[in-house]
Amino acid sequence: MSAAAAAFAPGTVAVVTGAAGGIGLAAARRFAREGMRTCLVDRERGALDAAVATIPGDTVGIACDVSDRQAVEALAADVAARFGAVSVLMNNAGVGGGGDALSDRGGWDRLLGVNLFGVLNGVQAFVPAMIAHGGPALVINTGSKQGITQPPGDTAYNVSKAAVKALTEGLAHTLRTQTGDRVAAHLLVPGFTWTGMTARGRGDQPPGAWSPDQVVDFMMAGIAAGDFYLICPDNETTPEQDRRRIAWAAGDLIENRPALSRWHPDHAAAFAAYMEDGR
Repeated sequence: MSAAAAAFAPGTVAVVTGAAGGIGLAAARRFAREGMRTCLVDRERGALDAAVATIPGDTVGIACDVSDRQAVEALAADVAARFGAVSVLMNNAGVGGGGDALSDRGGWDRLLGVNLFGVLNGVQAFVPAMIAHGGPALVINTGSKQGITQPPGDTAYNVSKAAVKALTEGLAHTLRTQTGDRVAAHLLVPGFTWTGMTARGRGDQPPGAWSPDQVVDFMMAGIAAGDFYLICPDNETTPEQDRRRIAWAAGDLIENRPALSRWHPDHAAAFAAYMEDGR
């Protein structure tokens, strides 16, 4: 088990943003089952209260807009006053629907405010005290495969998650330099997961999707093993398929192919053959 994984000890404190549903709520429930004192954070007060009511133990919900730096700083002060030192910070809050590169700037500002600056706000408000308190601690930032392979469509979302990847990699290096293995950072990269954001009003969970609980189980196992990249498969995508898609995306730079060549008509057949070779 990694040293920082000792942060999941009974009585320690966990803060989870975007915790009113989906992966955030599943993580908060898991942390509570580990005996942690758990703080759920979300913008929606009603959904937050309903989520807290499902979790036994020492659990509190605090409404906060993570895109507001001053609000997150106030959140960190509130948590410190109520609970003391934080051992696990999960920056999970996220939204979609920002649009492509030529879409309305308001959508970009809204999405980057939550998905990127919400993570940065959490890191800067909480992590210095996590370093200072002297015990094992860890940060989990929720990224996305879209921030790695960059599928066309919601470019704003891709940009935000690519930035979260870079931010978390840099944070991991800083923490390693300053604390050795006592405080660590991890990048959670879910696969197709059935949450409120992915459901978009649809009915039952499709066969290809994982549940949020499956994502959290995978996350916890990876953290215990000391993995930084927690890249989740799902019921339609295998780890080998993920590896080959990621390698193809990196190959665009190495081979000087057109941007997003996986979706380029001149390269689609080559990509399909490449993926077939990996089966």
